[in-house]
Amino acid sequence: MAKEHIIGIDLGTTNSCVAIMEAGEAKVISSSEGNRTIPSVVSWKKDGERIVGVTAKRSAITNHQNTVSSVKRFMGHKFDEISDEAQKVTYKVKKNKKGLAVIEIPAIEKDITPEEISAAVLQKIKTDAESYLGTTVSKAVITVPAYFDDSQRQATKNAGEIAGLEVVRIINEPTAAALAYGVSKDKEGHILVFDLGGGTFDVSILDIGDGTFEVLSTSGDSHLGGDDFDNKISEWIVSELKKSSGVDVSKDNAAMQRVNEAAEKAKIELSSQSSTSINLPYITAFEGNPVHIDLSLTRANFESMVKDLLERIKTPVLNALKDGVDKSKINEVILVGGSSRIPCVQSLIKELTGIEPSKGVNPDEAVALGAAVQGGILAGDVKDIILLDVTPLSLGVEVNGGMVDVLIPKNTTIPTQKESIYTTAVSNQTEVTIHILQGERPIAKDNKSLGMFNLSGIAPAPARVPQIKVEFSLDANGILSVKAKDMGTGKEQSITITQSSNLDKEEIERMVKEAEEYAEADREAKEFILLKNETEMLISSVESTIEMSKDKAEESLINDVREALEKTKEAMKTNERSSIESAKEKLLKCSHSLSEVLYQNVQTNPENSVDENVVEAEVVE
Repeated sequence: MAKEHIIGIDLGTTNSCVAIMEAGEAKVISSSEGNRTIPSVVSWKKDGERIVGVTAKRSAITNHQNTVSSVKRFMGHKFDEISDEAQKVTYKVKKNKKGLAVIEIPAIEKDITPEEISAAVLQKIKTDAESYLGTTVSKAVITVPAYFDDSQRQATKNAGEIAGLEVVRIINEPTAAALAYGVSKDKEGHILVFDLGGGTFDVSILDIGDGTFEVLSTSGDSHLGGDDFDNKISEWIVSELKKSSGVDVSKDNAAMQRVNEAAEKAKIELSSQSSTSINLPYITAFEGNPVHIDLSLTRANFESMVKDLLERIKTPVLNALKDGVDKSKINEVILVGGSSRIPCVQSLIKELTGIEPSKGVNPDEAVALGAAVQGGILAGDVKDIILLDVTPLSLGVEVNGGMVDVLIPKNTTIPTQKESIYTTAVSNQTEVTIHILQGERPIAKDNKSLGMFNLSGIAPAPARVPQIKVEFSLDANGILSVKAKDMGTGKEQSITITQSSNLDKEEIERMVKEAEEYAEADREAKEFILLKNETEMLISSVESTIEMSKDKAEESLINDVREALEKTKEAMKTNERSSIESAKEKLLKCSHSLSEVLYQNVQTNPENSVDENVVEAEVVE
């Protein structure tokens, strides 16, 4: 029986990547289109067909309202938490009846959750991996930003489940990059991993040595990334156009899609050159006249407009250093994420750490490679490596007065289990509410609520007499379970914080079923394309055969083949699978008869055969 593979997936905001362990080394798996990464973009055509990846990204300009990108920023959030960011995308993000963020897809007249969008990307990755490996893939290690909270992690795990993957481990992106870096280079010492992706930012400090990867501290911002740098350029383009022509395209989604793509292109070009041109002909019309954009942007101007983003980068770096080790003890700085290529970002890192960042890893692939290494560890293919990760945020409960009592402080090594004893605030209290919080603020309302449950059946007693034990268990994925027990009566209640992902079990099961239906539809669509390609090749071949058959076959047979050929061409125009299959089968049968006549003719009259390998040569004396 073949050993089951565990793939490693970097589920990115703008691009995703998948890798596998082969012959003791992590290797990136190319997509079916031949690319080493795929855009994290999902689109629906007008007929309801779903497309994912590079083809979906291409459709964004003409089909922006049905094309979803950068959805990672909305994972595990209620709408009110991301309402400002929801205004910046060209598709419609809205609030459903439960207050959750959903995306409106007009083509299918349906609202889709961020988890379902991510699941579509994961499904594409799964299919590509299966094509490469030649076997079914059902297990994966998926990476998340180190600063993702419990609900965002659970949402990522749910997306994997919807896509038909068992997520055997959630691993932090900087930790994965460090794994890829340390394993391949046999490094030791303290390293700082700076990960600035399309929509999230993390910084982690690790101690590597003797096969142990220990995370000492982590910090970040799960709403800061390359998209924000793109938005600065987009805002500048809109402003310049308004100054020069009086036209405001900020509310024109089709125009803004083109502006956003041009902004991303300009950002990338400014990483290798001092200035770039932004040319967008016919961006819109004003008073019946076409309006064009023709601008020049220098690197200096770009760096000036992103100063506030650079300031936001500083705090997490300094916090990670404060919680980890002094910068004088950092041996190397590793850059991860496409936006880490921005020159002013690299200069800032050098300024904050005093170290020239290493160019020893591919920023786009390191995270997926590290996830594959983690998969290899879990599968038993990678030996003698121990990974000790940490929780990015403190976890605690609300106590009397609206304060937070922390049970698991941030940067605690996971998995871990902590417990504490609490009591009642008033006499004869028979029920207590356990309110679970995540964050660093001392006041409960200023932190993220992960969930709550009631422990009832407490025996009536004076205030502060009952003893209630609360136990927090944080697993290797950073996902929390909480248990409360009345020590007097033995009554117990527990909760696994899954509802913080915003999806209940029934919703997930429904989405899994729908994802399977999409997978079947994707398979059928692929088979249909193959059928049409084969039929087109057959048509071309038969046309050649008819030409060769003149004066060699009976006219009635040739006419039958011609008739079948025309019917096949007509069937191709209908674009109906059953019609094409039927016509193809009849044409194939007729053409075989014609080919047999040709073959017999060659056997009977060898002079009609041409050996293309024989070349007559003039004899020169």
